Amino acid sequence: MKKLFTSQSAVLLLMLGIGLRTVSAQATLPTQVDGTPLPSLAPMLEQSMPAVVNISTSTNVRAQENPLMNDPVFRRFFNIPNNPQRQQKNSLGSGVIVDKDQGYVLTNNHVIDKADKITVTLHDGRQLNAKLLGTDPEADVAVIQIHADNLTALKVANSNQLKVGDFVVAIGNPFGLGQTVTSGIVSALGRSGLGIEGYEDFIQTDASINPGNSGGALVNLRGEFVGMNTAILAPSGGNVGIGFAIPSNMAVRIMESLVQNGEVRRGLLGVTTQDLTPELVKAFSLKGQYGAVVSRVDSGSPAEKAGIEPGDIIVAVNGQEIRNGSSQIRTAIGLLQIGDSVTLDIMRGEERKTLQAIIGKPKHNQLSGEKLHPTLAGATLGDTAKQQSEGVLIEKVDPKSTVWKRGLRPGDIIITANRYRVKNLDELKQVVNPATPLLINLQRGGEAFFIVLQ
Repeated sequence: MKKLFTSQSAVLLLMLGIGLRTVSAQATLPTQVDGTPLPSLAPMLEQSMPAVVNISTSTNVRAQENPLMNDPVFRRFFNIPNNPQRQQKNSLGSGVIVDKDQGYVLTNNHVIDKADKITVTLHDGRQLNAKLLGTDPEADVAVIQIHADNLTALKVANSNQLKVGDFVVAIGNPFGLGQTVTSGIVSALGRSGLGIEGYEDFIQTDASINPGNSGGALVNLRGEFVGMNTAILAPSGGNVGIGFAIPSNMAVRIMESLVQNGEVRRGLLGVTTQDLTPELVKAFSLKGQYGAVVSRVDSGSPAEKAGIEPGDIIVAVNGQEIRNGSSQIRTAIGLLQIGDSVTLDIMRGEERKTLQAIIGKPKHNQLSGEKLHPTLAGATLGDTAKQQSEGVLIEKVDPKSTVWKRGLRPGDIIITANRYRVKNLDELKQVVNPATPLLINLQRGGEAFFIVLQ
């Protein structure tokens, strides 16, 4: 016991000694070395941090109830009011002021999604109510607007000039602690196919990004906005140094469309592509394993008019090499607007060609309800707008129709019909029999319920 005690005491004294020497050394650190100031990010951050804001939202949601409460017969029998109980849900995030004159603030869609009230807290402590100008759920970008004097905006850098290894700093509001700064480097560029968003072209960084950082700024060492912090890869539930940010060029381009139109008007190229596999590379006698093969060209589409053919290998879009297959092509085309010109480099056999296409209007599949089932008279159905979503959208409902009285509302999504899951209108047509009652499962916001139409 004596030996163990002596050993512990020695370790403790050694630690204390090291600690004392460390404190002493820190206390006497010079502000300069040979007349040169010590490197610090403080001057840059003093200019940048006021442009990053904290965002809090409140949303009134329906309180969870026993499933029996959704049965109107059960409610009437026990004389339970039909007014559902509501409860308030709060969330925290971050945002970036990119236009101080107009008060435009960029953030993630998931930060403000379905919020009834958005409150912005500035770096100086001022709290302001924000107005939602538009959202793009597919890219997870939203624009809100605040009105205040003496706002600070971040200068936007060209994110295409970023290189792996560049130093970056993440500014945000993790865990609601208040404004926090973390640093790291650009770990990778052009990350896609992660399944995080519909359109992905992420900057990967090892600067710590945690819950609440979403919508905050990723800046370079000049304090310029290069990306918007969005997500992390957290297999263990915590930060493991793999964070993702939306490039500033992508975020600002979407913002401009949202401010101008209130939505992103994505166009159509009209091709279906698939990733290259070693078998396809061999079959097409390709020298490199990058790009994506065109498996289908829609009739009359911009792609067909440009001369693209099935079997072509798309190797570059607008000068950017396709290293991540179909998902990269989808993102590149998805960021273009109707009427934009796109340059496509393709391999056809051993010949490389450059083709030009003009992005066209997307086809919208729509159907009057009565043409599908007599009980749906008065409703207009269409494929869901989000390409990542499944189901059939109830676009319009005549308030005087029977189907309105039965409970259908615009914005409802038919998830199943007659117990078959349906992804689009074509699949819905296959499972509906006009001569028999129709059982549909509707999704409305965060709620889902069945309705029998007969």
